[in-house]
Amino acid sequence: MLDVGDEVVGGGGLEPVRYRLTVAYDGTDFCGWQKQEPLQPVDDQGVAARAFSEGTPMMESTRAGRVALRTVQGVLEQAVRGVCREPGIELIGASRTDSGVHARGQVAAFTSRPDGRGMGWPGERGADRLLAALNSRLPGDVLVTGAERVRAGFDPIGDCVGKGYSYTFHVGRHRPLWDRQYVHHIWREGGLDISAMNAAAQVLIGEHDYAAFAAAGHGRLTTVRRIYDLSVRDVGEHAGYEAGVRVRIDISGSGFLWNMVRIIAGTLLQVGIGQRTPGEVQGVLAGKERSAAGPTLPAMGLCLEWVRYGEA
Repeated sequence: MLDVGDEVVGGGGLEPVRYRLTVAYDGTDFCGWQKQEPLQPVDDQGVAARAFSEGTPMMESTRAGRVALRTVQGVLEQAVRGVCREPGIELIGASRTDSGVHARGQVAAFTSRPDGRGMGWPGERGADRLLAALNSRLPGDVLVTGAERVRAGFDPIGDCVGKGYSYTFHVGRHRPLWDRQYVHHIWREGGLDISAMNAAAQVLIGEHDYAAFAAAGHGRLTTVRRIYDLSVRDVGEHAGYEAGVRVRIDISGSGFLWNMVRIIAGTLLQVGIGQRTPGEVQGVLAGKERSAAGPTLPAMGLCLEWVRYGEA
């Protein structure tokens, strides 16, 4: 038997076993993390039609009458169901990253229920073997980097105590090519004023109402959140034709509202290019009006770096 946290997880036999996965992915060709399977539309003759544009990433739906957007949760859940031979497994993730957003440290969990006849992933089979089996079934833009058994009640959302994101700029005259899907290109003679950006960042640290930095329709009962740390730094030069400087924003907090990090990044960028002062950011925070904050920056520069829990 394995004692994990405040409950005992079965070590073998037919007892349910809960697993936690750490997942990295390139979000470029995904419609975000969360599984999306809308009803399949039909034309006037009752013929099934594609629900979205030809360029929308799609995957095969497992539900009759539905179409499935290609999401990380959907792809990973299919791999888990295949490896465990359990078609009813449901995978839950800690963070619902948007389309185009990347992750190095997403966390997901599921429960396997072995039946003694080959279905399920019993505890004695080992989490390391589970990790290898999953990666053998996953496409090249998703990788499980860690797997472990956890207590039966582990909730990747409810048990989370903090998340960390980064947003990266390529500041240069020419746009980058090889890693263009992971940075947001901007150009300003003289670069960004990182000192001013850090001064503005300090204003946003702490527990505040971040209504000004939340997208409309965020769906949350409250817009109060706590930011633990927020900083801006030069992370090095990029040589060659794509010569430029990489500037990275790192932010950690108890949780984030829809598009909150990308709006904060857009507001700090305005400070960095001299469009507003750090003092004005204080007024934006206090005013709680979305229209007063900066733009929502593109998804490709954003990455979920880590998710932490009480035991860490």
